[in-house]
Amino acid sequence: MKKRWFIAMVVVVMIVAGLGVKFYMDEEKLNKEMINVVYSDEAKRVFENGLKNLDAKALTGKGVINTYEIDKKSIKQNPMGGINVTLHVNGDSELYVFFTLNKADDKKLIDDGGGNSAKLEKLLDN
Repeated sequence: MKKRWFIAMVVVVMIVAGLGVKFYMDEEKLNKEMINVVYSDEAKRVFENGLKNLDAKALTGKGVINTYEIDKKSIKQNPMGGINVTLHVNGDSELYVFFTLNKADDKKLIDDGGGNSAKLEKLLDN
């Protein structure tokens, strides 16, 4: 009786461990795919168009937004679909713009919503 119980427990532990590894690997694969999308040339165009919509002189050295950097830690799957990502502006973590990247019906990457920090908004209003 004890031997059967022990074997059953070992089988259950192996199944649970196997499922845990599978979920972890699936999550890692998804994270790598999201990072590849966020760092793609297509995403760069989406980001730069979004920044230019906020500041017509963005990225020219004459506007409020001169540089941006992707916050790698901010890359997350959006529960409603797409990828959430934050860009830090001009090397200041208090100046940021966040995007939700998604695929349009024609499979092109689009900005599906987002916003920016109050501090950046104040600078843009001046």
